[in-house]
Amino acid sequence: MDVATTRQVLAALESHGVKYVVFGAVALNLLGLARATEDLDLFVAPNVENIHRLRAALMSVFNDPQLEELTPEDLLGEYPAVEYNPPGLAFHIDILTRLGDAFAFSDLKSRRIDYQGTKVSVVSPQTLYEMKKDTVRLKDRADAEALRNAFDLED
Repeated sequence: MDVATTRQVLAALESHGVKYVVFGAVALNLLGLARATEDLDLFVAPNVENIHRLRAALMSVFNDPQLEELTPEDLLGEYPAVEYNPPGLAFHIDILTRLGDAFAFSDLKSRRIDYQGTKVSVVSPQTLYEMKKDTVRLKDRADAEALRNAFDLED
């Protein structure tokens, strides 16, 4: 996990008023369960204004002209997921408004936690467990088991 870049991105999301929730391995780390990762997974609220704020937040961090290509249509259409690869970094951001039929932004329960002096929105342990427990990736199942044990979760 690129800690400095992750912190910059999350602070920018906050300062631009983006409605988002961190999930995936970064969420595990923020919840106190260490796991290596090379990406930041974000769910964002699926509306045009929020996506414009998202693009402005990312521009404030990366100043990348390619971000102009990130449009509401990308995240409001049939396949509402985008992978953004900032230039020059071994780090990417997966941005979603929906994960198939399984999860939409409105389905996510989240909490606000402090991350290096910035309050950020992170998916709840129970929701992250639900997202990971039945996947085919072994590391997701291991993450689900770690969440279940650490937070005494039940199916």
